[in-house]
Amino acid sequence: MNFIRNSTSKLPSRVLDPRNALFLGSTHSFNPPCYEHELFCKGKAFLLNSNKNSQFHAYPSRFQRLINNAQKSNCVPSTAFAQPMAISMPYGLSVDATVASKVRHLSTSVETNINDSTFERIHIQNSISVKPKNLAGEETPLDEDGHNVKNTGKGLEEGKGGVSIDSDIEKEAWKLLRDAVVTYCGYPVGTVAANDPCDKLPLNYDQVFIRDFVPSALAFLLKGEGEIVKNFLLHTLQLQSWEKTVDCYSPGQGLMPASFKVRTVPIDDNKFEEVLDPDFGEAAIGRVAPVDSGLWWIILLRAYGKITGDYSLQERVDVQTGMKLILNLCLADGFDMFPSLLVTDGSCMIDRRMGIHGHPLEIQALFYAALRSSREMLTNEGSNNLVRAINNRLNALSFHIREYYWVDMKKINEIYRYKTEEYSMDATNKFNIYPEQIPSWLMDWIPEEGGYLIGNLQPAHMDFRFFTLGNLWSIVSSLGTPRQNEAILNLIEYKWNDIVGHMPLKICYPAIENEEWRIITGCDPKNTPWSYHNGGSWPTLLWQFTLACIKMGRLELAHKAIALAEKRLSREHWPEYYDTRSGKFIGKQSRLYQTWTIAGFLTSKMMAKNPEMASLLFWEEDFELLEICVCALSKSSRVRCSRGAAKSQILV
Repeated sequence: MNFIRNSTSKLPSRVLDPRNALFLGSTHSFNPPCYEHELFCKGKAFLLNSNKNSQFHAYPSRFQRLINNAQKSNCVPSTAFAQPMAISMPYGLSVDATVASKVRHLSTSVETNINDSTFERIHIQNSISVKPKNLAGEETPLDEDGHNVKNTGKGLEEGKGGVSIDSDIEKEAWKLLRDAVVTYCGYPVGTVAANDPCDKLPLNYDQVFIRDFVPSALAFLLKGEGEIVKNFLLHTLQLQSWEKTVDCYSPGQGLMPASFKVRTVPIDDNKFEEVLDPDFGEAAIGRVAPVDSGLWWIILLRAYGKITGDYSLQERVDVQTGMKLILNLCLADGFDMFPSLLVTDGSCMIDRRMGIHGHPLEIQALFYAALRSSREMLTNEGSNNLVRAINNRLNALSFHIREYYWVDMKKINEIYRYKTEEYSMDATNKFNIYPEQIPSWLMDWIPEEGGYLIGNLQPAHMDFRFFTLGNLWSIVSSLGTPRQNEAILNLIEYKWNDIVGHMPLKICYPAIENEEWRIITGCDPKNTPWSYHNGGSWPTLLWQFTLACIKMGRLELAHKAIALAEKRLSREHWPEYYDTRSGKFIGKQSRLYQTWTIAGFLTSKMMAKNPEMASLLFWEEDFELLEICVCALSKSSRVRCSRGAAKSQILV
């Protein structure tokens, strides 16, 4: 069914997925079986549609801007537009994915100006005999299945990232992960969110999400394959400077996109060009800006340097500038009285209305990790004031979270006896929390030996739900104290059936139900009780749980959770999430072959096999940082430090 037409023009830089009217930049050489029904994507369904109009009639008008901006991109220099060397693709052509992948690599190369601080310029060469090169200009051999995702980190020692693959499930997972790779101008730049061949309406699951790519990136890095991560970091950094507008209003500089898609647009007769089309939230459901994207980008940049040993990437002028733009956006002065970031609902992994607007723990934990990462990576040139601001914010944020977000049996009893309406600099109930806010389920649920950080804190409001990602990252980044971190894992162990159940791990506990669900979610049919973000179980959280367990010396908990996931994920085709109180059923709207489910499993397995390598990804307690207090620098008589009474708690 597949053939290569003899032509003097070049082959396309990648094979297109015929499931979508728009072009998707990923290679599909493997077609996993559909769940609960036969694979319909066979035979003629894999032939490209020869109708020219059906490919491009839905293109928005802003692609003219994309083509204009593409002249500034890494893909093709401005002189290459409308040149014979441009990619051409006759309609009706069907190409075998493996063959096309190999021809693609033989027909592309990368040219780098070492002294240029801008991005590497990628362009198509006229000769098909040119050997593939990586971003450093070095020749890169192809692997057995034709994927050019080999490591290019200068500091990777031979075999440092290699982890043996023992089980058939892991082999299947690696196959699926490689099939999800997206290429741009012949080079890997990320992985699609989901790669289910039976999904007729992928929505934005065929895009590369920054947060979703993180476990994929770690899997490739731990495998010794760093090129795809480096490409991802550089290309998403380039998108940071793109125009971002919703209803004639633009957010601040430094905002990173939630996702991007590689699209192929026509530039001449039978010739096409690839462009990156980012989404900063202007096309997202609810039009919410992705606050966590920039934080994940900084965390991944640090991980790349730690694992590969290639610190030259983070020292580049453009990378330093991009990192500073993100930090300036997060550290900007505002009306808020607290060191925590104020965000709207849906601005992180929970990207739908779930009552997390304000100061959600997930954002604060990622913010803290990004600040600690930045402090390690910022160069000395003109960064003194920024480093000082980071230190002050780190100190204030750690105190704020440790003192006011922490609850255990003792703290809940203290809140239960709170006096209200206190007007004083020395008030105990600083946020005027009413004891009646303590939910009835919490009284019996909290164990004697455990505790956790609550989900949100605002004036007269505490969200007592347990949010897994925020608590896990508080452990990983040392936002919590060592004692608090240990208590969080104790809570998960004691409440294993509630937080882990049949599939690790609950995104939050408990679910909101009945009238509360109607008011908080607006009757969201996707976030029904014990489904999706409202108490659903997400296997992608497994790698973060494993990392937290390794840090705290509780690897046996990670092994227990990995074993649970390993029993079901492959058999049930790698779902996005699970439903019901115990995570027994596949989610009612869950995508199958979800990439971060696959990558999270692989990353967990590799970290569990090599805890020493995993230790590069977390932070230990910084006691020197905790001693800093901005109040001591002020000469004003109005400034009164409130840390004295709590100091014994927050420093242990």
